[in-house]
Amino acid sequence: MDVVIVGGGHNGLVAAAYLARAGKSVQVLERLDAVGGAAVSFQAFPGVDVRLSRYSYLVSLLPRKVIADLDLSISLLRRRMSSYTPVGDRGLLVDTEDPSRTARSFVDPADFAAWQRFYAMTARVASRVFPTLTEPLTSKASLRARVNDDEAWRVLFEEPISHVVEHSFRDDIVRGVVLTDALIGTFASADDPALRQNRCFLYHVIGNGTGDWDVPVGGMGSVTAALEHAARSAGARILTGATVTSITPDGEVRYIAGNSSHVIHGDHVLVNASPAELSRLLGDLPEPAEGAQLKVNMVLRRLPRLRDSSVDPRDAFGGTFHVNESYSQLATAYAEASAGRIPSLPPCEIYCHSLTDPSIVGESGAHTLTLFGLHMPARLFAADNEAARSQALAATLASLNHVLAEPIESCLWIDPSGRPCIEAKTPVDLEHSLGLPGGHIFHRDLTWPYSDDSPGSWGVETPHPRILLCGAGAQRGGGVSGIPGHNAAMKILTAGV
Repeated sequence: MDVVIVGGGHNGLVAAAYLARAGKSVQVLERLDAVGGAAVSFQAFPGVDVRLSRYSYLVSLLPRKVIADLDLSISLLRRRMSSYTPVGDRGLLVDTEDPSRTARSFVDPADFAAWQRFYAMTARVASRVFPTLTEPLTSKASLRARVNDDEAWRVLFEEPISHVVEHSFRDDIVRGVVLTDALIGTFASADDPALRQNRCFLYHVIGNGTGDWDVPVGGMGSVTAALEHAARSAGARILTGATVTSITPDGEVRYIAGNSSHVIHGDHVLVNASPAELSRLLGDLPEPAEGAQLKVNMVLRRLPRLRDSSVDPRDAFGGTFHVNESYSQLATAYAEASAGRIPSLPPCEIYCHSLTDPSIVGESGAHTLTLFGLHMPARLFAADNEAARSQALAATLASLNHVLAEPIESCLWIDPSGRPCIEAKTPVDLEHSLGLPGGHIFHRDLTWPYSDDSPGSWGVETPHPRILLCGAGAQRGGGVSGIPGHNAAMKILTAGV
């Protein structure tokens, strides 16, 4: 076999499609009963005809190049509303099509002017950095020259993001809204000297050269379905229910399917799993990783009423709805979690997929809410996941209700058995269901998109030449992007093997 791919998540499917289209023999081995990994749609509640994007839910980093190269039938819709942040009986609404409306929602006109300057800067950086993600790695100096903006390089790549946020904006709410993109799935403070928050922020604002976060029509499962079709149509073989038990540096892969053990050899083995899992399969000691989020899915009978009567809930929930995510609230939650306590007022953000794409709810008339809770590290759930999940969910719903005009519980859809349609996933749950180490949605901390150690490489290499990473833990990984899958395939194809 030319290539064995361990893991049928979206990155593995991207690699399989590229390699099979190039004439390589490809075998994908997936542990679960279906491919897709975290990029899947589920009917999460029995008897309720709604297909939720259960884990990942928006698309920004998937290159248009990959969509075109693989002839993917994927429809992505732009959200008009970027975000809404309730503050007492008013709110900060960011309307991408009406700057004057956005300006009116800022308390301080100077903050709006600073907002425009700041995001014009990130847009320039995005247009210059994003195309490099599907090219061989460049050096730090070369990427800096490509960015060609000393101030942008300093505030995004060299200083903790707290510096630019505190220097540019006065309002605590505005500061918090900017900071949230630096904390999605990343447990860090705004002034972390390791700059993990900066790396997270960068990947959240450079997608496709614009930083836009789009809605996949049909849910995330439609992205996986298109990739699976592309891979199978090109001749890749995909086996589900196949648990890989070991890999050797010479390309031997052992796995269990059904009740039988099997061995397959690949000229190359692409691992669409975490670096920690690769270490385990090789018999080495895995590196630790820790996720930091609470994921809550809900189906609603109707959208909740807002305390701000000037904003239609359809506008407020049509973008990212920020809950208790001011700069100071984020700092307090981080301090509490660092001390081993579930935050007393958990910061979180919400999006209603069904407002942009009603196809996922059929004729039910329901709405979906996806909630992503910040500063919920795996350590808080390690001792007693069940009890901590219940506590975290209760605190998060109380935090949400704090900014609404009515309890969210009163809006929940009730399934045929009389149960409210709500589910919560902790980092421990994500590790158990998806194999994410410590529930880390990026497999490990995100990396800078450059390398002084190995410029010209693809960021997928391991110490073993025949084994490549092609998952989120590769350099320039993270998110639903397909970039590591593309780059692993290019590593093989451009080497002429």
